[in-house]
Amino acid sequence: MRYCFYIITCFIIMMSCLPTHAAENLFLNGDLQAGSTELPAKWGLKPEQGVTCKTQGDNRFLRLTSMHPGKTVLTYREFYFNPDDAGRFLRLSFKMRCNDLQRGEKPWFVGTLFIQFVDDNNKKLSPGVRGIPRVKGTMDWQDKSVDMVIPDKAVKLQIMPVLFNVKSGTMDMDDFSLQYISAMGEKYKPAPKQRAHTAVFPVNGGKPHPLELKVVGNQVINSAGKEVWLQGINIPSLGWSAKGEQVFTSTVVAIDEWHANVIRLAVRHNFWFGESDYQNDGGKAYRELVDKLVEATASRGAYLLLDLHEFKAIQPKHLRFWEDAAKRYANHPAVIFGLFNEPHSISWDVWKNGGQVKEKIKAKDGVAAENKLDYKTFESPGIQKCMDVIRQTGAKNVCTVSGLDWAATVAGVLEGYDIVDNGGNGIIYEAHCYNWKKDWQGHFLDTAKKYPVLMGELGADIKPMDFLPKEIQEDPYTWAPDFLGCVQKHKLHWTAWCFHTNSTPRMLSDWDFTPTPFCGQFAKDALSGKPFEMKKMR
Repeated sequence: MRYCFYIITCFIIMMSCLPTHAAENLFLNGDLQAGSTELPAKWGLKPEQGVTCKTQGDNRFLRLTSMHPGKTVLTYREFYFNPDDAGRFLRLSFKMRCNDLQRGEKPWFVGTLFIQFVDDNNKKLSPGVRGIPRVKGTMDWQDKSVDMVIPDKAVKLQIMPVLFNVKSGTMDMDDFSLQYISAMGEKYKPAPKQRAHTAVFPVNGGKPHPLELKVVGNQVINSAGKEVWLQGINIPSLGWSAKGEQVFTSTVVAIDEWHANVIRLAVRHNFWFGESDYQNDGGKAYRELVDKLVEATASRGAYLLLDLHEFKAIQPKHLRFWEDAAKRYANHPAVIFGLFNEPHSISWDVWKNGGQVKEKIKAKDGVAAENKLDYKTFESPGIQKCMDVIRQTGAKNVCTVSGLDWAATVAGVLEGYDIVDNGGNGIIYEAHCYNWKKDWQGHFLDTAKKYPVLMGELGADIKPMDFLPKEIQEDPYTWAPDFLGCVQKHKLHWTAWCFHTNSTPRMLSDWDFTPTPFCGQFAKDALSGKPFEMKKMR
């Protein structure tokens, strides 16, 4: 009997020593019930910033309220791990609803969660958490969950409910639970495949820097008098992120493995000057990253086209950008200046010489249908003024100038709207073409007889663009080889859009740089020297 009692006692002691966190909710006070409404325990809420605790009956919940259009509202919680937790599974569960939540200027400016693991240097670990819910509009309470794997070197998990640059509205969240789980659920989305190696700064590509470029007639030549045919890709993510996504490895792979001799790098003026919500250094880190990409490109004997990736019409703030950027890269032999990405909805005269521009803005609901569009007016200084500002810095770098209709056409330069280059190395006119654009001859081929033309963006996706009628979007498998045949026949300069896994038309299937069959493979083949035939003019 004593022996049985001893066995039972040992079993109880042993069980009490086993870890109990398998079913433990790590998210303390996830339902906000502990503490007062104003100061719920474990939550550092800030009512003046739009982060509050609300009640409905006996229930309390978290509410984020947009206080100012386009400004981010967030709160956060942190959870710590031991090194031996790497590889374990976690599930974050919660309830979520929103009311009249109006998305911001970009599709991803919505209500969501930022979830990230960081190491002991507070550095965000990549790849990040996938499958995070987003909300907009109005909806009732819904149950949500996200499964994740604790990555190697993770010491902390940061969970941030956020209204990311939305225009207006509220997002409510409740009943947070964070638990260890034994297996991932069916909804789990694994992180995208990554390149096994990641290039690091600095880079010495082993090649001399490329020679300075100059425009002569409709050709681009280098300082040795040799004609240069610019062929490459677009790296887009510095146009939407101050840190970018795989930008450095993308640059190396594009040049070393895909044989690009030019990188069209999207940049934005607000990131350049550190004006986004997540920059606190005046843009220093962003500018230094671009510096490194310039040198990584130049060290491989290739060119970098600094693409000011803005839309509609050039504004005074863009002149400020170019005055600063032109001084920074003045007469750098590898740097080309792309003045303005995609002008549209203005006349050729305003495009060149400047003038009043009206921009449509959606008005608030509750007004007559014909009055739902308001107009914001600004004065555009025009492309000619921008060119003059650059040349006044002493920078002679070759510049690209995009035409109208979202850069679809550069025909206006043959009608008296060509840009005057005072003292520089010349202008390449830039057009963009996708698988729904017609009139190749009128839009850019006629212009290419007199001036060099860069197809700054070209591409096609197997998934139709939802903002266009499906019937006008041609099959990529017929369009892409035909258009590359046109490019080769007329020796147009070109940079394909885009070297990314998500931004459409995407050239990459994953971050192992596998080309998409409908876009990336065609571009990769062309960059490697494969000839294409234009079977049909559009």
